[in-house]
Amino acid sequence: MSTLLVKHANVLATMDDQGTEIVDGGIYVVDGFIDQVGRTADLPTAADVVVDMSGHVVLPGLINTHHHFYQTLTRAVPGAQDSGLFDWLTTLYPIWARMGAEHIEVSTQVALAELALSGCTTAFDHLYLFPNDSRLDDQIEAARYIGLRLHASRGSMSLGASDGGLPPDSVVEDEDAILSDTQRLIDAYHDPAAGSMTQIVVAPCSPFSVTPDLMKESAALARSTGTRLHTHLAETMDEEEFCLETYGKKPVELAESLNWTGDDVWFAHGVFIDDTEAQRLGSAGTGVAHCPSSNMRLASGIAAVRRYRTAGIPVGLGVDGSASNDASNLLGEARQAMLVARLDAAPNQSGGDLMSVRTALEIATRGGASLLGRSDIGSLEPGKAADFIALDMGRLEYAGAQHDPVAAVLLAAPTTVAYNYVGGEPVVEDGRLVNMEIEPLIERHNALATDLLD
Repeated sequence: MSTLLVKHANVLATMDDQGTEIVDGGIYVVDGFIDQVGRTADLPTAADVVVDMSGHVVLPGLINTHHHFYQTLTRAVPGAQDSGLFDWLTTLYPIWARMGAEHIEVSTQVALAELALSGCTTAFDHLYLFPNDSRLDDQIEAARYIGLRLHASRGSMSLGASDGGLPPDSVVEDEDAILSDTQRLIDAYHDPAAGSMTQIVVAPCSPFSVTPDLMKESAALARSTGTRLHTHLAETMDEEEFCLETYGKKPVELAESLNWTGDDVWFAHGVFIDDTEAQRLGSAGTGVAHCPSSNMRLASGIAAVRRYRTAGIPVGLGVDGSASNDASNLLGEARQAMLVARLDAAPNQSGGDLMSVRTALEIATRGGASLLGRSDIGSLEPGKAADFIALDMGRLEYAGAQHDPVAAVLLAAPTTVAYNYVGGEPVVEDGRLVNMEIEPLIERHNALATDLLD
């Protein structure tokens, strides 16, 4: 039995149902799971490892519900800096088609390193193209070096340009091969147990890059294996026009017709969902990964998160691709979500209509756990995995913000976390990664990124 004692946090925000925040708080961990939460004076006084969090705010680890790790290789690419989604994609598809296994491995580690330093403890990645014999296995193996929990998707594209889709034929796959490989990956890697480090998600890319048949077959496969379903949906008006012209249905209606709603489904973006659709999705328990920075970067629009939550739609947070956000900073994304929601509420500016810091943090923690179907993470409570982060309130960015340290986490400028623990094991200590040297990783990554564009 291994034990960990975290003590003397200035404030420990549990994010439990009551929103409990504990001054001089701490947690006692046994074998990677939380045994006790409370004031330091009420916890055991000894453990195998003791961490003094004096001067720090402790929070549950943040949960990223939509990303594309490989896109760290194509940040700030000329020709894709000032484009909407469809033009942006058609510029980058040929570049991504040159990737191989090494690109997947190194970009995975760069993205997870950046996420870890920004407070993420669990990340979902939507990998949907596998050029030059690359495999999802390459990502899963690479991720283990960082130490975050990974929900890896066997994404797919099967509708090439010659058949009316958006992606070039060079990056689409045969549908039988997609389904066969998805089953192989689920058998090899999917672990549904509490505290699992790796789970597989079935994730066709989008309505404009896969066929309705593949969507239906993917849903059937996921439900037969107890895995979850994810795709891009209702991201832009271009997508809506494509769906109406091609299928005679708006994106949400199309998804419903293909068995793509339910509490095992979540969509990325969900910018263009009207009130009636929101009510239907909420009734079905279908979730949305909110990606505010990407939505702004690509001029897609503002997702009406407050309206969705009122309709009962579970909402989590996603940084989205590092070429449509150009960052993998989840703490910064939580701040962005709060600010964008306030802007969306601008016509009705009474204080009660503005998203609070704590609501944004709830979306980034408990909301993410809900989308991923996990009851073992998202809050600091007995029986849950010991996934937590700590921020140093002595940093310059927090000077003068000691009145409410939890609020300062998002109202002040985003910073690197001081500590990041996953299952009671350190991933970040004193602001540095524990399991990997970052400088050689950056050098290798930059060389691969340069070669891709050359």
